[in-house]
Amino acid sequence: MQNKRVLIVRTDRVGDVVMITPVIREIRKKFPESFIAALTNTNTSDILINNPYLDLTIKDDLRKESFFPVVKEIRRHKFTDGLLVMPTERAAYQMFLAGIKNRTGVGKKLYEVITFMKSVSRNKYIPLRHEADYCMDLARSIGVETDNLTPEIFLTDIDRNYGKEILLNKSSGKSAFKIIVHTGSGKSSSNWSEDKYFQLIKRILSENLNAEIILTAKEMSGTFIRNIKELKNDSVIFVQDNISRLRDLICIISAADLLIAASTGPLHLASAMKVKTIGLYCHRRMSCVRHWGALGNEAVNLEVSAEFCDAACSADKEICRFENGISVDEVLYNIKQVYK
Repeated sequence: MQNKRVLIVRTDRVGDVVMITPVIREIRKKFPESFIAALTNTNTSDILINNPYLDLTIKDDLRKESFFPVVKEIRRHKFTDGLLVMPTERAAYQMFLAGIKNRTGVGKKLYEVITFMKSVSRNKYIPLRHEADYCMDLARSIGVETDNLTPEIFLTDIDRNYGKEILLNKSSGKSAFKIIVHTGSGKSSSNWSEDKYFQLIKRILSENLNAEIILTAKEMSGTFIRNIKELKNDSVIFVQDNISRLRDLICIISAADLLIAASTGPLHLASAMKVKTIGLYCHRRMSCVRHWGALGNEAVNLEVSAEFCDAACSADKEICRFENGISVDEVLYNIKQVYK
């Protein structure tokens, strides 16, 4: 029997790419002699560096002029199977033009039908499952049998030491519990305002937890930065200037003891490296913990209650009052539980 040559395609955001790491591992376990590659965008490919289950990462910068060079690269590796984990028209045509015979996608988009792509159904998300489980359906379609959805990111000692060195150079010199507070979400999920994160930071500092707070978000406003600096507290550290690529952020997160964020990429990066997390989640069906919760025993996932959501948000959930659905006290309580 011919060894499989499998291309796993996920060209969207950071958290989405983290969700294909269990797929890569489980395909390797099922087909140990296979050739396995992933197609990602250039901004997320760092997630897969040093992955021992992966033979190749193909990067697409998603520009018009790079479409056919990527097709050529895919064709060169003569894949037997292509798994389009999240439907994108660009990747569907790239796989088709590259000559991958056994192509499987999700749903029945017109471009999937036109390119004669096989399909697995998410059944309108009924019953609702975790995103990593939906991703695994593509692996199951080629013979994988597993419920192991644990995400993984692999770091070298050099990576880990690099993250520790950045924090050491920024540190106040204390031997402190290191808490990353990632205030951004790239508008990919409901999130607290910067003012509420500022209230959380002040409360952490007032509790004398011997903690350093590390701020990693690129998109912090001038007002928020100024308010932090006016605290005149050297236990709050800015590291965004040390983050020029995703791998830098990955290394920094690996050196932390805890990460607090909304449901966004850094939360899933931390979870995949077994760094403790406190995640803030909306109750909406497609944003809730059941669908996007950080995985693993190190994760605390806080979700706005159904009662609050029904009372405070619009019926169609387009107006979300997430800000007041999870309190600073609730997050602080869970920080103390992790700190014990």
